[in-house]
Amino acid sequence: MNPIDYSQQSEDYRRIEKAIRFIEENFRSRPTLDQIAAHVNLSRFHFDRLFKRWAGISPIQFLGTLTLDYTKQKLAESRSLLDAALAAGLSGPARLHDLFVTFDAMTPGEFKRMGAGLEIRYGFSPSPFGDCLIARTERGICHLGFVDGSNRADALSQLDAAWPGAVRVESRTDIRLIAGRIFNPEPADGSRPLHLQLKGTNFQINVWRALIAVPAGSFVTYQDMAGYIGQPRAFRAVANTIASNPVAYLIPCHRVIAKSGLIHRYRWGTVRKKAMVGWEAAGAG
Repeated sequence: MNPIDYSQQSEDYRRIEKAIRFIEENFRSRPTLDQIAAHVNLSRFHFDRLFKRWAGISPIQFLGTLTLDYTKQKLAESRSLLDAALAAGLSGPARLHDLFVTFDAMTPGEFKRMGAGLEIRYGFSPSPFGDCLIARTERGICHLGFVDGSNRADALSQLDAAWPGAVRVESRTDIRLIAGRIFNPEPADGSRPLHLQLKGTNFQINVWRALIAVPAGSFVTYQDMAGYIGQPRAFRAVANTIASNPVAYLIPCHRVIAKSGLIHRYRWGTVRKKAMVGWEAAGAG
């Protein structure tokens, strides 16, 4: 499989993010496409072309995926899908996703050692949602986080906080190959699934496992997730676990939204969450 260069998409995302933020801040005045384009210092024509290059759809189509009507409709559809999966032990969508992502949890002993003696290979890579930091052990990907602006030091500090006893080794080429597999919407036939190595309590592991079962283009609520793991009253603990997700995108916490249909509360920013939702909706056709 040939690696994909996401440098252009990553650069495009910076303007997409700026445009979405402008729309959020001015939604009451309903800014026109010309006004949005001007805010990111582009003509209407060039802004439209940039958006289609990044998302595959027009800005107007993209914004339609972020409306309450759309999210409520998709939430209802997703709930029906996952209710059916629940009856089969979440094996329905999970089985499909397992073709792409698998994972195992650290043993209690490994958890207690907090990564002591473990070698973690890491690197930064462009992605469709800006630069990201990816790290892996011999057993799988253990971290994926997005860089806030150009603050790579903060991104690394989050990795170190999660694995304080590990030894970091930079591996740019390896990590960019992994990024190509993560964000390529059409992985090559016969390629091995991406494997994750996760460190968490039994409760956290169960939540992250259930999250992997949520298909692209679908939504669930925090309450839904609590019900799916058999602890309907634990939705606040579920929300905290989702907020501490160590592997963004592959464990798709961006697909969890409020009961009202609002898209918010994301570790790497609400704007990035909205960008992910719209990008996946475009890919889902």
